[in-house]
Formats: sequence, structure tokens, C-alpha cells
Amino acid sequence: MVSVDVRSVSKAWGDTLAVNDVSFAVNEGELVVLLGPSGCGKSTMLRLIAGLDEPTAGAIAIEGRDVRGLTGAARGVAMVFQSYALFPHLTVADNITFGLSVRGIARAQMAQRLEKIAGLLGLEALLKRKPAQLSGGQQQRVALGRALIAEAPVCLLDEPLSNLDAQLRQDLRREIRALQQRLSITMIYVTHDQTEAMSMADRVILMRGGRIEQNGRPADLYECPASLFTARFIGGAPMNFLDLDDGPHGAVIAGTTGPALFTASGRGRVLGLRPEDVTVDSVSGRSRLHATVTAVEYLGAEALVTCMLGERALLARTRGDSAPPVGAAVGLVWDAAAGHLFDATSGRRLSETGAGSLSPQLHTVSNQGSIRA
Repeated sequence: MVSVDVRSVSKAWGDTLAVNDVSFAVNEGELVVLLGPSGCGKSTMLRLIAGLDEPTAGAIAIEGRDVRGLTGAARGVAMVFQSYALFPHLTVADNITFGLSVRGIARAQMAQRLEKIAGLLGLEALLKRKPAQLSGGQQQRVALGRALIAEAPVCLLDEPLSNLDAQLRQDLRREIRALQQRLSITMIYVTHDQTEAMSMADRVILMRGGRIEQNGRPADLYECPASLFTARFIGGAPMNFLDLDDGPHGAVIAGTTGPALFTASGRGRVLGLRPEDVTVDSVSGRSRLHATVTAVEYLGAEALVTCMLGERALLARTRGDSAPPVGAAVGLVWDAAAGHLFDATSGRRLSETGAGSLSPQLHTVSNQGSIRA
């Protein structure tokens, strides 16, 4: 069953289109993340679903009802804000139950719901405290409890973890995901952090300039990016992009004479390679592409190694204890199946017969497989 249905929605602020003809559906019990850089329209889209703003065009349906003109409570949504928005003079218990008391819910029912939510979020010992007596993570749990206690069909979260330190963000995103799955809540979560999106979402909607760039499972965006923008945005380290040209025997890295990476034309195309797919080899090993190490970023179990391939920098991910030193001459090798091919002008993914099909056969430095397109 579709829980939230967004149909050709646009929102203009004067001459600026913050959201431009966006359509997507969220299924019941699904966690969907709206992901993208600042100014891409993701928070505006969430506000439109919440009823805080009205769309300039298009329609939004929640649980099959057109919700135009309805407030958040009447729409059946609850929202968690980035700033927590807690009342400083109220206790944790009163903050959580505030919305219920405004709607005139009976005290016995409020107490029953409060006990359940406090237990789920580990807030039992904090119910008599004021927000100033809480840590940032505890305040975020209170804000989440205030949304969950409403038992609304849809829960909206607008960058709820952005004010927290890295370790606490990691802990809370696991808790939020576990809670969402346990309660089967339909959740729409806004973030600019691709790690949050990839680790939490059933589906990621990547936005750019008010439009949807790609909509799919986290694995779809990582393994089969639809554009250069998606490829740059998704991944723990940025994807490498190599401009291609035509050589005597096929596509070569622009500015070099070879070796050929695949037999088809390379001009006007870009080859994308994730650092984790690039192996740093010995010059005398199986590689035919030679480079020089210019930087090593040691991260413990792994290291990011920057190599200069002619005039182009290429990033490789290696084991931390086997990273070559700066200045070392190395060879670079990758499996051809790890490559992604894009049109240099449009930035869109290339394929022969349609999205997801294989491109022409490759002859890479390892002479294996075919490029992903």
C-alpha cells in the first residue's frame, strides 16, 4: 500500500523553483531518504509533505487522501526538526506529551503512550528532567519520542542528527533504523550525509537543483549511478573520473597513447572508477599503467593513496599496513567490470541497449570482463 504519493509537485519562491516537477511514492512501512546537497530542494519537499508549505503545482496524497489545505496533524504526519524544538520550561515527559495534551487526549491514555515511548527510547530515568539537563543525543531522543507518541501514519525527519558528533550520529542512526523496522513506521528522512542515507534507507531519492537525479535502492545508486552527479555524491571516497580519447586500438585515457582500455571509441566519454576498485600493484607486476604516489591518507585499517597518472590524480583504497610511501613508483590495475562509463557532455550513464546493459567489451590492464554501463 502506498503511504505517501507525491504527484508532479513544484514549489516556487518568486522566480526560483525550489522543487521542480517531483514525483515519487513511499510504500507503507518503508524508510525513504531524501538526499542531496544544500539547496537541492529536499527540506522544501519535506515541508510540503508536512503541510508547512503548500505546493505551487501538483498534489500530495497520504494514505490515499489528497491533503491540500490540511494541517500536519490532520494529514496524519509527525515531524522531527533539526533543531529539536523542545520547550525549555517543560520536563521531558511534558515535552513528549505536549501534542497529545493540546489535542485533548485523556490523561490515562497519554500516560500509557508515554510509558511505551520512554521504554523504546531509553528515557525512563529522564522524564522529570528539563532539556537543559540533557545531552544532545538525549534531546534528540525526546524530539523523536514527541513525534512517535502521536502514532501518526507517517514520520518526517529533517536532518535530525546534523548537530551531533560523529560517534553519536552513528549510534542514533542505528537506533532510529531499528525503531522504524520494529514499529513498521513509514518514514521520510532528509539528510545531506550519504553515509546516513546508504546505511539506513530502504530507498534513496537523490535530489539536485529541485529535481530527482536518481531514485532507487542504496545498492542501485552505488553500483549503477545514473549520472556523474550520482557517482560523485555516493561513496565513502569520491569516484575517480578519467576523460577518454581515441587511440590506435580503442579508447585510451586522454593525453596518453595507451594502453587501450576497450576497443570502442572513447572520445566524449568519461570512465568512472571507485577507489576501492583500484589496486596499487608493483611496476613489474600485472599492470601496464604506471603512476607515482603523491599522498597517503592513513585511516587505520585502510588508507587512501593518491597517485599521479601522467597529469591526472587517481585515488586508490588499500590496506592501511600495506600502503606505499609517498614518492613510490607503482602500477595501477582494475577489473574492467568495475568501470562506469558516462557521456562527457550530458553526464548521463552510457549503455548500448538501455540502462543497466553492458557496453562494448573491454581490454583493460588486467584483460578481464566488461565495463558496467
